[in-house]
Order: sequence, then C-alpha cells, then structure tokens
Amino acid sequence: MKNYKLILYTFSIIGLILTSCDPSVEAPGASDKSEVTFLPLITLEGGDVVLDCENPSYTDPGAVASAGGVEIDLETKVTGKYFGGNSVDDGPDVYSVAYSAFNSDGIPATGFRTVLWPECNGDLVTSIAGMYTASVARDGSSPAGYQNNGPFIIRDLGDDRYAISDAQGGWYEYGRGLGVTYATTGMVLKANNIATNSFTSEGNVTTGTFGGSNTFTSLVVDPIAKTLTLTVNWDFGYTFVSTWTQTDKYYN
Repeated sequence: MKNYKLILYTFSIIGLILTSCDPSVEAPGASDKSEVTFLPLITLEGGDVVLDCENPSYTDPGAVASAGGVEIDLETKVTGKYFGGNSVDDGPDVYSVAYSAFNSDGIPATGFRTVLWPECNGDLVTSIAGMYTASVARDGSSPAGYQNNGPFIIRDLGDDRYAISDAQGGWYEYGRGLGVTYATTGMVLKANNIATNSFTSEGNVTTGTFGGSNTFTSLVVDPIAKTLTLTVNWDFGYTFVSTWTQTDKYYN
C-alpha cells in the first residue's frame, strides 16, 4: 500500500510539471484584459445665483459634462427647497439645480448650483412677505447654533395668504444641522388683520422626516422692530417659538 501511494504521488507531480510547461494551457486569469474608463466630470459656468426679487429673470449659466476630454450628455433637474417647485420660474424659493451625467460605463457625476429667488420685503403693516433670519426656542430652550439662521421665506400667495418656509424656525434644519428634509414646510396663514395679529392657519403641517402634526398658535407682528414671533405646537410634545427678523442680506 505504501508503494502504491508513492507511485500515485509521483505521477501527480509529473502531471503537474507537464501541464505547467504546456504553452497551450492558460494560467488562471491569463485571458483577463485591462480596460481604461474615464470618469465623468461636470464643470459649472459661474456659481450660485441670487435673483432680483422685483425682476426675477433667470438664465442658467450653464454646465459642461465630459469624460476623457470628450463632451457627454448632461441632464438638469431643479428642486424647490421649501415650496416644491420644479422650475426656477415657480416663484420665491431656494432652488437646487442638479447637473448629472454618466460615462460609457454608467459611472455617474453630479454638480449643484443654488439659485435664490428672494421674496420682496413687505412693510409688516399691509404685508408680512419677505426674507428673514430666525432664532428659535423649543420649550424655552435655545442653545448656541439656533439663532440668526436663514434664509427663511414668507411667500406672498395673494389674497392675504402667506406660505411659511419652516414653521419650526429651523430647529432641526439649521440648529441640529439635519437639512431641509427635517424642516416643517407647508404652513399657510391667512392674514385677517395684521395690525391686530389676527391670523388663521389653513391646516396643520408635518415635520419632514420625523412626521407629527404642528398646530399654529399665534403670529405677533412688530413693524417697528421688523420682527414676527411665530408659535406652533408639535404633537410630539414640544412648543416652538421662533422670532423672525426681516432682512435684506439675501438680496443682490
């Protein structure tokens, strides 16, 4: 038995040597070929854009997509940050313009531009529309990082109706740094009488990713200080009081 095993082992070694020396037998991976792929590149013409609130004409500055120095197809998508538009012509908002492209191997690239269409500031006597910064307190607490954030927009919808960009005053979007998907968008107020702080909400609104219902409590207007104080109750058990200060810092 021992001799038989030795002979078998010897033939195995000889077979291995013969096979490895045979030029007609390819080694594993020998047929693999290296290929070069050029990553897509997007080059934006110009930077972010701020429109004139009174004459908000927008022309896209343009972008070019290329791979290996050769221009490739480019797609453009526009998203309104607070009010849901899909074109920069859809009214005052902060718009994200995304430029995307794919190379021949399906590898993507994306570039972004921000376009701000500011709302013209109202006089806070006949109109509360405008651009604002905001400082917010939750149940009386307002830590560092929750003050003087923005931009916030109160958009004039006509017929004394106003859309509020974030009814929680940026507590999660700016204070926590979670971004617009955690903002409380969609609140619309009817100004019954600005001088007497008489406003009516057109319905409760939810808080982005968290959900829950936010109920409008009050809006107090101070035309001298150029401020609004907005109070909402969130059914997660919190009250948010945000002080909005009208500003022209977001205009050209």
